[in-house]
Amino acid sequence: MFIIYDLIFLIFALVSLPAYLFRRRFHRGFARRLGILPPGLKLERPIWIHAVSVGEAVTIKGLVEELRKIFPGKRFVISTVTPTGNKIAVRIAGEGDFVTYLPFDLSFIVKKLIKRINPALFVIAETEIWPNLICALHAARVAVVTVNGRISDGSLKGYLAIKFLLKPILDKVSLFCMQSERDAARLSRLGVAQDKIKITGNMKFDAAGFRMEAAQLIRCRQALGLGHSDKLLVCGSTHRHEEEALLQVYSRLAQAFSGLKLLIAPRHPERAGEIEGLIVKYGFKPMMLSRLDQQASSIQAPKAVFILDSVGQLVNYYAVADIVFVGGSLVNKGGHNILEPAFLEKPILFGPYMSNFHDIACLFMKTDAAIAVANQGELEKNIEGLLSDPRRCLELGSRARGVLLQNQGATIRNAQNLAQFCGIIE
Repeated sequence: MFIIYDLIFLIFALVSLPAYLFRRRFHRGFARRLGILPPGLKLERPIWIHAVSVGEAVTIKGLVEELRKIFPGKRFVISTVTPTGNKIAVRIAGEGDFVTYLPFDLSFIVKKLIKRINPALFVIAETEIWPNLICALHAARVAVVTVNGRISDGSLKGYLAIKFLLKPILDKVSLFCMQSERDAARLSRLGVAQDKIKITGNMKFDAAGFRMEAAQLIRCRQALGLGHSDKLLVCGSTHRHEEEALLQVYSRLAQAFSGLKLLIAPRHPERAGEIEGLIVKYGFKPMMLSRLDQQASSIQAPKAVFILDSVGQLVNYYAVADIVFVGGSLVNKGGHNILEPAFLEKPILFGPYMSNFHDIACLFMKTDAAIAVANQGELEKNIEGLLSDPRRCLELGSRARGVLLQNQGATIRNAQNLAQFCGIIE
């Protein structure tokens, strides 16, 4: 079976390599993906937690804190796939922990790496399936547990088509802690035994706990040159083609609301230069937040548009926002996390493409705690409505926070489920 998976992965790698090179995705951690670890690394049977990218890395922070209480003194290995996720993982890691990149799923790489790391337990955040890695862990008698598991519409279709290949891999996972009944039912359709499935909720509700002090909030707004009556529209986790639509909306709204400012936070900060060019195209002055001190004289320019070009700072700007649009949703990218602005009691808008957060989006819509728009025109109309109706903004923000608080607790439930593996963790 390893040979089959290796062949599939190699074919996929060869097909993807030109795009990988074109997008310049090689980075300093690339050697880690080949299974090359620092010489002399000693981890003493750590708990290995994998979080593919930023969202998952933020989500596991609370879980790691809970596991430190259950397994005091135990070291952790935290792996990601993306550099942005890696930066978040570094902040989560404690003394003696090791942050790395997930190896390419080739049997000769993962077997060597597992032998080197010698994990006591392997935890996957959400539902990622790495056939060779899971099979090699099982062969090494390392328990594999999925937490915060979910199966999207698109993934389900693909998984069902290869169910005969997938089921033997899923059988090697010891426990699946799923976000919802819908996710659990989908896992059952793939042939997973019912006694291996638990519904524990969504840890993202627990991860959204940031609160900015009033004095810090005032300083942050002042740093952006925002006056008392000015309004800040923050567009978070945006993607290509989305920023142009947002700039078109903003260019029209700015004519009617002179105190409205725009901050764009791309999902991939390396695209900041591309967005800078778009802002100039629409007649505005781009302001990189990493260079804010150098551009202080231009902050209050009426045509200034801010770009967040660093990782891990978005929640700070959600805190000072008056209205929040969450990206990846006007274009078909599956949407992004709306829970951070919800905790901060912000009026939230998102587009029609929220498949990655389907259950959360439905919950917020059902309780009138956020606004879903079908297109660019509806987005403009609804932002205009919110700018004209401060009371509606307060109502939306209050309901959003209420929904979030009512659905917390998944992190502790997942940690309690992982506690049953105490006997195998030495």
